[in-house]
Amino acid sequence: DQDILEYPLAIGSSRLLVAGMQARNNARVVVLGSHDMISDAFYNAKTQTVMGGAKEAGNRAFASAVTDWALKRNGDLRFGAVKHNKVGEEPSDVAYRITDDAEYSITIEEMQSGKWVPFQAKDVQMEFVRIDPFVRAFLVPDAAGVFKATFKVPDVYGVFQFKVNYDRTGYTHLYSTTQVSVRPFRHTEYERFIPSAYPYYASAFSMMGGLIVFSFIFLYHQDKPKTE
Repeated sequence: DQDILEYPLAIGSSRLLVAGMQARNNARVVVLGSHDMISDAFYNAKTQTVMGGAKEAGNRAFASAVTDWALKRNGDLRFGAVKHNKVGEEPSDVAYRITDDAEYSITIEEMQSGKWVPFQAKDVQMEFVRIDPFVRAFLVPDAAGVFKATFKVPDVYGVFQFKVNYDRTGYTHLYSTTQVSVRPFRHTEYERFIPSAYPYYASAFSMMGGLIVFSFIFLYHQDKPKTE
């Protein structure tokens, strides 16, 4: 036993035997406390069981998982086949109209053991953004990794974006954005009579009725002559 003359740089949970980091550009780096962790001796090590036998230790699985993650053989995401359209119509670049029913889909794949497979998750969200998100909805995946969402276009026109910004621990950052335009109703697309405008209709007709009554009284009313 020796006296501690200087406070250790790291103790307890602050000290890591293996540390991994992923940068903003999805570059990965793993730091091992010793190269012995990936040596053949540790890789093929065996451990003794309670019954006195021997079985393979978890070093092989651990080293393989860490190496595959650092080399992006696991946990790497990519997207493709981004589509959007009005419900019941084919995908196109035609501007949406306010209050339209729209459908958005995106295909997401995951790298597993060096192969691309359909990604499965229930926490992927799509945002319909014009400076701030007007719509935020969860995307529902199918067996082929196609994530879909159906929503109603907000009653605000302008330039919007379909945006998927997925950030999950252990996976690469996924970001997709598609710009679209949203237009107001054309003058021929409004309803003939708008229910919310009935009070204005009533006020206009009441003014017309009042004018007719006033005109009738003004034209045909005659005061009786005064007698001394």
